[in-house]
Amino acid sequence: MLKPFHGFALISLGIAAACASIHVTGDPAVTVTAVAETEPVGTANEDAADDPAIWRNPADPAKSLIVGTDKKAGLHVYDLAGRELSFMPAPGLNNVDLVELPDGRVLALSSDRSDLETAHVSVARLDPDTAALTPIARIEVGPGEGYGICMGEVDGDGSFTVFSAPKKGIVYRTALQFEGEELIDKTETLTSVPSQPEGCIADPRTGTLYIGEEAAGIWAIDMQTGDKRLVAEVDNRLLVADVEGLAIAPEGRDGGYLVASSQGDNAYAVFRLPGMEPVGRFRIGAGAFGSTEETDGIELDPRAFGPAFPGGLFVAQDGMNGASAQNFKLVRWDAVLEALEAVPPAP
Repeated sequence: MLKPFHGFALISLGIAAACASIHVTGDPAVTVTAVAETEPVGTANEDAADDPAIWRNPADPAKSLIVGTDKKAGLHVYDLAGRELSFMPAPGLNNVDLVELPDGRVLALSSDRSDLETAHVSVARLDPDTAALTPIARIEVGPGEGYGICMGEVDGDGSFTVFSAPKKGIVYRTALQFEGEELIDKTETLTSVPSQPEGCIADPRTGTLYIGEEAAGIWAIDMQTGDKRLVAEVDNRLLVADVEGLAIAPEGRDGGYLVASSQGDNAYAVFRLPGMEPVGRFRIGAGAFGSTEETDGIELDPRAFGPAFPGGLFVAQDGMNGASAQNFKLVRWDAVLEALEAVPPAP
């Protein structure tokens, strides 16, 4: 088992804010390398690629799919070798998450920021056989520019929940259910955070929603009541602002890991669930494929994905990608765990 990382110390947000204008490097991070990368998104010379999501093929995990946003153009679908299989034009889609319903339908839900005053959720259906995406709905959520999004619970009757975190800091909870082919929605305000959020991941096992407030840290929020507490601060050690994408590798009833993009120093912080004990940090360095810098969205699934990813799959947006347009890097999750395990605990 990975040992807690004891070099974690909290400092005031005032100090973190004062350091935001200078280059800050957090605590040392182990290095892993990507074993694949996606083709670049279609928008060059722009901050375009943003967030990935994974659909795991239960019959043949090696034939799973990755959906990635180009917020200037639409949604790309890739295979695990990074080849683009399809593209759905839809400018303004920022973050994306996937849900598989009990009837077998696979949906891609994206935060839609094309209306700067009102957040929307774009809903598309993913055909696992053809990798094609078909738009089916656009749902109004509430005031604010659409930004973060993540799926919540899926009930046995096919109803499901999506959480939205627009730039103003409000966190919305939207209940969705199909009646025939019509998607019925009901949105309510769950809570808010003081400043701009984006990273969003729900853990239905414990009823906890994790929201990354970019300049402050990670909030744990009760998915029903909205009660919240800051569980990991921007401390310029584990987390260097901005806090961006969040992802979870669940284990058992409430264990596993939460990973956060520490965008300010091109690293990823790892915490042990359920208590959010710091484990360590890693980077994606240059190898057969390039390194990652300025990562926005991440995604993680610890299950096997065939010979290339036998111990899980971690996907990270690459905000630089050399001379090419931005893309997504694919990393073996077991390689991350092995690298972190090799680091001796701090005295």
